[in-house]
Amino acid sequence: MRSDSLFRHADFRRLWAGDTASQFGAAIGWTAIPLLAATVLAASPAQMGLLTAAETAAFLLIGLPAGVWVDRRRRRPLMLRADLARAALLLTVPIAWWTDLLTLTQLIVVALLTGVATVFFDVAYQSYLPALVGREHLVEGNAKLQASQSVAQVTGPGIGGALVQAAGAANAVLGTGLGFLASALCLMRVKTVEPEPVPHENPRLWPQIVEGLRFVFGNPSLRAIVACTATANLFGGALTAVQILFLTRTLGLSPAGVGTLLAFGGAGSVLGAVCSGSLTRRFGQARAIWLAPLLSWPFLLIMPLAEPGWRVALVAVALAVSGFGVIVYNVAQVSYRQATCPDRLLGRMNASVRFVVWGTMPLGGLLGGALGGAIGLRETVWVGVAGQVASVLWVLCSPLRRLRDLPQQAEQGTFTAAE
Repeated sequence: MRSDSLFRHADFRRLWAGDTASQFGAAIGWTAIPLLAATVLAASPAQMGLLTAAETAAFLLIGLPAGVWVDRRRRRPLMLRADLARAALLLTVPIAWWTDLLTLTQLIVVALLTGVATVFFDVAYQSYLPALVGREHLVEGNAKLQASQSVAQVTGPGIGGALVQAAGAANAVLGTGLGFLASALCLMRVKTVEPEPVPHENPRLWPQIVEGLRFVFGNPSLRAIVACTATANLFGGALTAVQILFLTRTLGLSPAGVGTLLAFGGAGSVLGAVCSGSLTRRFGQARAIWLAPLLSWPFLLIMPLAEPGWRVALVAVALAVSGFGVIVYNVAQVSYRQATCPDRLLGRMNASVRFVVWGTMPLGGLLGGALGGAIGLRETVWVGVAGQVASVLWVLCSPLRRLRDLPQQAEQGTFTAAE
């Protein structure tokens, strides 16, 4: 098959359409839910940090056993159930608002439980793609899926901000729930028969968890990728905890203005998704893992220099350029992980990685909330962006510096790589 054959792959198109719907819904929620907490429920910096932590806490709490459970089951039905659960949970927010019962506690609980469903969906999804499209199409498939995510990141915040302005923040959350419902309907139409998972020789949970952790942390390149992403997410979580407060209270933006600014800032992500394939071919798939963040993430340092007026545009520039590098980095490193891992370990590998790299995000959210109240919003933004920029040192000083392309998988998950 030719490299562009995924356009003609009917089941990949269904997966792609469903993922696009859920990404748009999620992008609306990224704007609507924090605005709901900040502007309607009058959340403090500490409470915003708690909400941010709740959204990703499940990766830290159940991330590792989730990988074992994913490897024991067919992945598409698991993704379907996760989508339906997320849709049902998020739809309780506008219902509670309509009945005048919505509280910040409910919002945090919904965020936490939605995060539990997201753990299973994300681990299953990254493990399902190689079986659906074949390993030779992983870069192409990941690039297309990242393109949808990037377009959603550009337009979703603007749509979310406009919906909040026009219909209220709680009603805007309805769009997030409908996005997950649309994703479930698309997954129902996938016809590819997924093979039954091979039973593990040791049915106990802990030895299977350890096997996944050993695969990830026993390889220096994978270890560096995990450390880089975890560090960036830790400080990114701190930034996220105060970002809406910084934009609304320090820079004086309206909800629609916040959405528009984040939408402009996300334009770099779209460009990164479009260019990721050609860039990795030109510079090397392994090389892109460290080169993309090295050249783009330092632009984050102009974000805390923003002020009311024209200097608000500095936030958009920082997000656009760094977003470009994040997408190129993500396409390269996710494809690297999928290409080097045996099928039987994909769920546990992805869960082990997500446990660490997403597990730092709730810690970062709590850190950002605490710092926002203690040292101020702008100062916390400085801490967040500086930590993200420094995280590139993990991959810059790793064996990836000596590689050009993705490794060739060998038996039992060991591999060699082209220089």
